Amino acid sequence: MTAAPPSTRKQEAQYSLLQLLKPEVLANPYSLYARLRAFEPVHWDPFLHCWVVTSYAEVVTVLSKFKAERTPSPERMAAMGLGALSPYAELMQRQLLFIDAPDHTRIRAACAAAFAPARVAQLREAIQRIADKLLDRVVAGGEMDVVADFAAHFPALILTALLGLPETDLGRLRQWALDFGELVGNFEHDPDRIEPLAQSLAEFKQYITAQVVEQQSRPRDGLIATLISAQVDGQPLSRDEIVANSLLMIGGGLEELSNLVSNGLFSLLQRPQQQASLTANPEIMPSAIEELLRFESTTQYTGRVAPEDVTLGGKPIRKGDAVTAVLAAANRDPARFPDPDTLDLTRTDNRHVAFSWAAHYCLGAPLVRMSASLAFSTILRRLPGLSLVTTEPRWRGMAAMRSVQSLQVRFNPTAPLSPAGPLPIS
Repeated sequence: MTAAPPSTRKQEAQYSLLQLLKPEVLANPYSLYARLRAFEPVHWDPFLHCWVVTSYAEVVTVLSKFKAERTPSPERMAAMGLGALSPYAELMQRQLLFIDAPDHTRIRAACAAAFAPARVAQLREAIQRIADKLLDRVVAGGEMDVVADFAAHFPALILTALLGLPETDLGRLRQWALDFGELVGNFEHDPDRIEPLAQSLAEFKQYITAQVVEQQSRPRDGLIATLISAQVDGQPLSRDEIVANSLLMIGGGLEELSNLVSNGLFSLLQRPQQQASLTANPEIMPSAIEELLRFESTTQYTGRVAPEDVTLGGKPIRKGDAVTAVLAAANRDPARFPDPDTLDLTRTDNRHVAFSWAAHYCLGAPLVRMSASLAFSTILRRLPGLSLVTTEPRWRGMAAMRSVQSLQVRFNPTAPLSPAGPLPIS
């Protein structure tokens, strides 16, 4: 094949998602998405060897009709120089995020009981206590790092209750979740990180497997016990399926809620009028959560595979082609959302794709929404005069999962509601 001329390669590079590897683009990827959507909303990226879709209508089509089964084989992983991660690739082949019907339907049905509205509602008081306890530790000081002091621990404490895991394991769970995010949140990996990531994920799998074995004989209330006892069409889930999806719930769940809280608070504090409006009108919290999800999508993009030869956005896509649906770009498509780059907490008709779409719509979305609502309402109520110290935060170097590394804020010191008590945070 004749190599493209330098001018063509330069243009191709300009419109590649590889631009996200640049810190300045990672800090604000939305201008890249807008340029790409205006240039070609369905665009072949020759550097990533996939179609990149940035328009709302076409992203919805991809999420609705394209295949989620895209896990590389162990042979492919080895060819990519990622052979050490092959054991995790085998786990991915059993995770809801990477499988289609009928296995997806069967495993999702088994998981659904843990996220039923009644079960989520039962956690409300516990989640409120968690939010208050975390703030009790900082309110007297007049400042905090939103990530280190709150957002990193808030979802971990919730998920230990949801899964029936010991709170004493929070530190390890958080680190494993960070490593999980690094693995699935990048399309390029630092070669020096492959072995440490493989070791971390092996320990994560070993831990979850031990928890499953223990709860098979001594069940505790939570998702793991639910999966162990679940039967779909008279058949239980295999141990590998339970382990794989428990790992997914922890890794993905911690990142999703943590990033929503930290990114969302940053978006609010950058816009004092919106912050004041939400503080004065807590009844708009439901629409505010949807707008914060749309405005700063914690999951920036996801992958699919074309199930057959199709035409999408006027481009011929062949069966088996890899497709990247850029959720964050779809959520700022002006053809779907008027004035998409404005944060409007009372926006109506806000059917964003931050939680994906159709069969792979996020199973934990109700829990994330409720938890985020409690987090924002508690922070705004208990930290008067809240304002940013960090105005230009560093963003973690993960292209697919958007999150700030730290976010320093100040506020008027207040008294704790109750003695802080021991929270197992490390």
